[in-house]
Amino acid sequence: METLKQEIKELIVASLELEDIQPNDIDDSAPLFIEGLGLDSIDALELGLAIKKKYNVKLDANSEETKRYFASVNSLAEFISQAR
Repeated sequence: METLKQEIKELIVASLELEDIQPNDIDDSAPLFIEGLGLDSIDALELGLAIKKKYNVKLDANSEETKRYFASVNSLAEFISQAR
């Protein structure tokens, strides 16, 4: 699971081209949106596409469940590990 979390952090930094943030700067349990990392809805779309492409998982952009998956690196890792 730790390897998956590291991959997710690297994917976040690379897919969103975050220049001032390194993967190790991202806290596994910190919020990804608004507070914490401070991502926005455009970032969510880009990150969702990157995750779908890399891990071949199905995401519904309008689902409340999907919003919960994107709460933190921990929740994304849990979702991806169960979806594979």
